[in-house]
Amino acid sequence: MKPAFKLSWQCAAILTVLGTVITPQAIAASADYPNRPVRLIVGFPPGGAADILARAAGQQLAERLGQQIVIDNRGGAGGLIATETTARANADGYTLLFSSIPHVINPHLYKKVAYDALKDFSPVVQFVAVPLMMAAGPSLPAQSVKELIDYAKANPGKLNYGSAGSGSSSHLAVELFKSMAGIRMEHIPYKGTGPLITDILGGQIGVTIASAVPLAPQVRSGKLRGLAVTGSKRSPAFPTIPAIAETVKGYEVVNWFGVFAPAGVPKALTARINSALNEALRTPELLKTLQAQGAEAVGGTPEDFDRVVRADFVKWGRVVKESGARVD
Repeated sequence: MKPAFKLSWQCAAILTVLGTVITPQAIAASADYPNRPVRLIVGFPPGGAADILARAAGQQLAERLGQQIVIDNRGGAGGLIATETTARANADGYTLLFSSIPHVINPHLYKKVAYDALKDFSPVVQFVAVPLMMAAGPSLPAQSVKELIDYAKANPGKLNYGSAGSGSSSHLAVELFKSMAGIRMEHIPYKGTGPLITDILGGQIGVTIASAVPLAPQVRSGKLRGLAVTGSKRSPAFPTIPAIAETVKGYEVVNWFGVFAPAGVPKALTARINSALNEALRTPELLKTLQAQGAEAVGGTPEDFDRVVRADFVKWGRVVKESGARVD
């Protein structure tokens, strides 16, 4: 009598990736997955960094899973709407979330959040890491992070910095920098990075820390000065720009983007999605696309991503508390 299914090398790879025992029944059930389109929810509007990266991930998943991946943009409240929608979805692998740092910031920022960022989701894979960039406009004389710190100390409270909005990763990255550097700067929040860039170019604000994706063209053209990136070391996308950590030891802010599933999704399905995206992240074509966005491929196991999420939940909870940032 023939077995109901055969344990292929792909299934063996899935078992290795997870480091978890998956029953033959679960593997057999996953063999039919997906048999209809999969929805990938994105918490930001089309055209932004999250949307661009999610579409790259979705395309790779579609090619490897043999099924359509539908990008569902649910913008608003810094990703809160998309995250709540995913938390309520069936844990069958047909609804996934493409999210970033707001996933762990929002629970500390909002008084009422209808989900638990750690318990209501199963991390699938960290897709990429994208450092933010500190950029200075024409109204700020500083040419380096050290000069910025010296200027701020000599002019306490007189230097304005802009962010993409109160409680955004842009805002909190500067608050962390202020705390570690021992300086004062006045916060001016904007509704997104677009108007922020307009005002920094016009000299209304002196400096910002924001996503490197929209800042890079202005820096490369010489209209803004790229003072530093926020990773622990220099970014391969901007090798001539130093890291803030070279001046302020221990400073690190990396905006990760990754895929989550609702809690309770079968491990075999999580493993299959994880395996597909890890395979994609090794292809030269995708690596070239990510590099153009200033993003660094990460990959790894669901457990690797879970550790990043949990560590950042604690880290940003502390920063939100110390900054006093609130949205409602």
